[in-house]
Amino acid sequence: MKTEIFNICILAGSFLLLFTVAELLYHFLNVKVELTRKLVHTGTGLLTLLFPVMLSNHWSVLLLCGSFALILIFSLKFQFLKSINAIDRKSSGSILYPISVYICYLVYNSTQHYIYFYLPILILAICDPVAALIGKKWPIGKYKVGKGSKTLIGSTLFFLSAVILCLILFSLLNMKLSVPHLIFSTFVIALISTFTEAFSRNGYDNLTIPIAVLLMLILLI
Repeated sequence: MKTEIFNICILAGSFLLLFTVAELLYHFLNVKVELTRKLVHTGTGLLTLLFPVMLSNHWSVLLLCGSFALILIFSLKFQFLKSINAIDRKSSGSILYPISVYICYLVYNSTQHYIYFYLPILILAICDPVAALIGKKWPIGKYKVGKGSKTLIGSTLFFLSAVILCLILFSLLNMKLSVPHLIFSTFVIALISTFTEAFSRNGYDNLTIPIAVLLMLILLI
């Protein structure tokens, strides 16, 4: 019990440090909010990879995710954490992120297979920022999705990075898939998550991408 509480404190402190670094970069070094927001997005995802290792039950994860969801809700209401919230569009992404983490942990906890936690979280934490940042810097092949727009280069890089993550994790976690099964599963998961990112708006990709990856893993693995 003492170890669990200690680990919760360590993780909570790490998240707060990440938010602090983002705030310092935004307020004192004038780093653009899109960059500090992606820093927090990726950093949060990487930190949550420690959950299956450091936390033994879903109540601990619920406590952490619930606490930070409340902080993020209050930050929107009272206009603080500018490094995350100072964007010129409506987005619920920061609030949905902790919900996705908790859902992924629940599935992992019930199956005891790391793939159900690590793959959805890493695709969200890495592929999504890669697509967004590259698509903004080099907006090649713009296409409309509802009232918003995406880029072919962003979607392509999302797909390719998702393929790489699938291959790495399937190998590292020793999934023991036949080569055809491995190739097919990798292609489908990467493709579905790419389409999910492309058609999700207002930050809902923070929820829809992990859910889509989880569903594909349940169906395919």
